[in-house]
Amino acid sequence: MKIQRIVNPIAYENTYLIENDQHLLVIDPGSAWSQIQNRIDQIAKPVSAILLTHTHYDHILSLERVRETYGHPPVYVDAHEADWLQSPVDNLSGLDRHSDLLNVICQPAEQHFDYQQEYNLDNFHFYVLHTPGHSIGGVSIVFPDDHFVLTGDALFRETIGRTDLPTGSAPQLLESIETQLFPLPSSYVVYPGHGGETTIGHEKMFNPFFQKH
Repeated sequence: MKIQRIVNPIAYENTYLIENDQHLLVIDPGSAWSQIQNRIDQIAKPVSAILLTHTHYDHILSLERVRETYGHPPVYVDAHEADWLQSPVDNLSGLDRHSDLLNVICQPAEQHFDYQQEYNLDNFHFYVLHTPGHSIGGVSIVFPDDHFVLTGDALFRETIGRTDLPTGSAPQLLESIETQLFPLPSSYVVYPGHGGETTIGHEKMFNPFFQKH
């Protein structure tokens, strides 16, 4: 299993490309479409699916281009935010402070994440944790065979996602991290939606939001 990170210029959002021997997963396709396309073309493997950790605009700016270019792979999203793909107000692209952006309107997702299911999709083995708090439909995607987790905008290196946006909640986010992410093995690498990687163990020890006084 290989994982590549593309840092997109808008909001410095991370897009991840995860490849196995035969196929590719695209996680949170952001604003750098040409770079995302070039990297996928270099990998030269079919896209099995597009997985969304949540549907804020910076995580879906290239969603439709990936779909159209690579054979319309299925899109997976949390049911709470499925409608946000079609709503610029909910995905935040339509807010006044983003007047420099075009409204982001995507086609509906084909799949809603099932938190009771372990997925084996073209030999990608993963399961999904509901980790709301940054937004109501935030998820983290765990690859247990490869010992890593994609945390979206829930957990970052030595900080957490912002909670002042619609449906955000600081107590809920802290609970999500403590009850869903921190029980994972300390050795698991954390790939967040913004910034560099970390580990579960590092965050349990050094993240200031979880220091016990």
